[in-house]
Amino acid sequence: MQDRRVAATADDMRAIGAELAGLLRPGDLVLLSGPLGAGKTTLVQGLADGLKVRGPITSPTFVIARVHPSLHGGPALVHADAYRLGGRLEVDDLDLDASLDESVTVVEWGEGLVEGLADERLEIAIERPAEADGEGDEERTVRLRGVGARWSGAISAR
Repeated sequence: MQDRRVAATADDMRAIGAELAGLLRPGDLVLLSGPLGAGKTTLVQGLADGLKVRGPITSPTFVIARVHPSLHGGPALVHADAYRLGGRLEVDDLDLDASLDESVTVVEWGEGLVEGLADERLEIAIERPAEADGEGDEERTVRLRGVGARWSGAISAR
């Protein structure tokens, strides 16, 4: 199942994330892709708001992964960034599968590296205009693609 959303501002991107949080449950894997400055971390901020986890949500590029515990008894948010990782072996070292069943795991730059963690996942690709500088509010296109039975119809039903 595939769906498309448009975000004209950072607040719109956060709103999309908060809406998607309503679909997420423990064990879900979310892969985020898009160029630098596309709004991946901004979308995760919205997911975190919707999941009601402890923040602040910042890019985990240099720490690679952060765990944000729930503030209300829901699943924790594991926010990882595979940008600096050299391959699948380094992904294995993160041990993301150890907490996958009880957390919502979101991986930026994970395409080609973390799909093997779960047969079912939500893939989110964010596109911005080629001439955009990533500094201001520019319209982004957010493409959602559900993989596996878990996501069959879940996106379009929202």
